Amino acid sequence: MGALTIYVDTSVFGGCFDVQFEVASRELLSQAIAGRFLLKTSAVVLREIDLAPPRVRDLFAEHLPDMELLETDTKSLKLQEAYLTAGVVSRRSANDALHVALASVGRCDCIVSWNFRHIVHYDKVPLYQAVNTLNGLPKILILSPSEVIEYEEEGV
Repeated sequence: MGALTIYVDTSVFGGCFDVQFEVASRELLSQAIAGRFLLKTSAVVLREIDLAPPRVRDLFAEHLPDMELLETDTKSLKLQEAYLTAGVVSRRSANDALHVALASVGRCDCIVSWNFRHIVHYDKVPLYQAVNTLNGLPKILILSPSEVIEYEEEGV
């Protein structure tokens, strides 16, 4: 089995500077560099990163050459609209729906985020997956970085 293809949203890069999320965020990026994951991101993340503090922008710029950049296209916009119409998230959270749409249309194995309100949430995940199924796309795993990184076994 090849490397897992992961869409990373803005929160993963910001998480590298948050006490609660730093270890898992940095480990995800480290494991990607080591070849465990293939990372994809998007023009949406590029726009959101422009509003982030300089250290987050610098970290993102450092990793950008190693990531595939997904462009927003008609198919991803239609899927975003399907999520919004289905009420997965409100129109105020349209960018969050677009992240999931881009990851789904971009054939990522999963989307990784620290956004527990609009993306990685127990009642949102099955709704995103149902909309994908209705639109002929595979279900996408929606996880936090701590759920995908590989941990060393203690005492081994």
